[in-house]
Amino acid sequence: MKPTDQKPGNHNVSPQGAGAGTMKPGFHNTDGQGIAGHGSFFQQSNLSAADAAKATEWVRKHVDKRTVDLGERMDDIREHMWELEKDGQIIVHRVTDAMKPVTVKTLFGWDKKIPTTGLWHHKSCGQCGNIPGYPTSLLWFMNKFGFVPGKDYLDETDQTSCTAWNYHGSGIGNVESLAAVFLRNFHQAYVSGKQHGHELGHFYPLVHCGTSFGNYKEIRKYLVESAELREKVTKILGKLGRLVDGKLVIPEEIVHYSEWVHVMRNRIASELQTIDISNIRVTMHVACHYYKMIHEDAVYEPDVLGGNRTAIGTAVAQALGAQVIDYSTWYDCCGFGFRHIISEREFTRSFTMDRKIKVARAEANADVMLGNDTGCITTMDKNQWIGKAHGQNYSVPIMADVQFAALACGADPFKIVQLQWHASPCEELVEKMGLDWNKSKADFEQYLKQVEKGNIEYLYNPELALGGKA
Repeated sequence: MKPTDQKPGNHNVSPQGAGAGTMKPGFHNTDGQGIAGHGSFFQQSNLSAADAAKATEWVRKHVDKRTVDLGERMDDIREHMWELEKDGQIIVHRVTDAMKPVTVKTLFGWDKKIPTTGLWHHKSCGQCGNIPGYPTSLLWFMNKFGFVPGKDYLDETDQTSCTAWNYHGSGIGNVESLAAVFLRNFHQAYVSGKQHGHELGHFYPLVHCGTSFGNYKEIRKYLVESAELREKVTKILGKLGRLVDGKLVIPEEIVHYSEWVHVMRNRIASELQTIDISNIRVTMHVACHYYKMIHEDAVYEPDVLGGNRTAIGTAVAQALGAQVIDYSTWYDCCGFGFRHIISEREFTRSFTMDRKIKVARAEANADVMLGNDTGCITTMDKNQWIGKAHGQNYSVPIMADVQFAALACGADPFKIVQLQWHASPCEELVEKMGLDWNKSKADFEQYLKQVEKGNIEYLYNPELALGGKA
């Protein structure tokens, strides 16, 4: 077969391949750039400009919860979990009164319990290398509230990535492996309290990553609905020693870190806030994997954006007194898209810049855009310098809601919030908040000299992180 004989869907089966740059629309370009990685069905539509505008007209309409057809409101998966537990098939890791939960309402009006203490931090694989100020700000808040490590929260290393990146990015993952990883991590959360003198279930998992959050909710639903899947993963977990009394441990709620910040927002504002941010214009981007995957579980509040959009992040900014500004592409994805960022990075970058950053700057004149997910924040933050290389000279500081809240509460911009890791420019924002960027930077440089000498400060006892006792 010649390269010119390639047809849609035949995956460049010739030994020569099509060659970089020679692929035509609709072909699987496995060895070059172009339209790639999305299946043989991905072809040029050849729409006219008028037809293309008509096809995407809905994107520009005002869309909110009340205008979206929610369809048939499916059964609450938790009701089926109670039945399985009653039948002796699973153990439900419950949110107990000792965890001081706050009840919130989800999209369908269901109650969801958010534990505020007794938390097991389930980290994000992308945080430490891209936005480390995101988890440090969260731990900083818990310390400021007087939470005792080893009692009120645990940040241990005995955990793994959710592996959903592989699943969404490459398509080579499978439900069984995802379910096994989910159950392995949440089993560790369930038993982790024993070595600290607590009962089983003392610590409840707090998921940092939006992708992990969406993936775990999806997998939990599959597990509850499929006896076959439960049987298969029970065998796997048995070999790993990750069963309790021969049973799988499944959590009552899947809880995202931003939900914890959400229910703690009034305490944060009343007890810890030190800086007036009423002059700061804030826009919000909420992760697709938070409120679009298993959408019935996302938190809504009637006094946040009219109850039409998920309250996460926005309510925090409001509680802190910032000016929350809406913009037309609020619902748009950040552009990350997993497979897109691998095979169509230019699409990812252009979507980020043209559909999010440019709009937030032009329509809202935003001082900062807040996010609640590793992938979103990384994408919108890091792509801005790439945009500048292509003449797109507009920018907005990008950070997590918890980082912004920490700044408003007096956290060090470098040591705690770690804005030095961000590609988007944060200097003007920090100065507008009344903080001296240059002084903070100089103090941090002096602190680094102390670190070099071995004088290290810890937010968290490293022995606890490694499974030791307090």
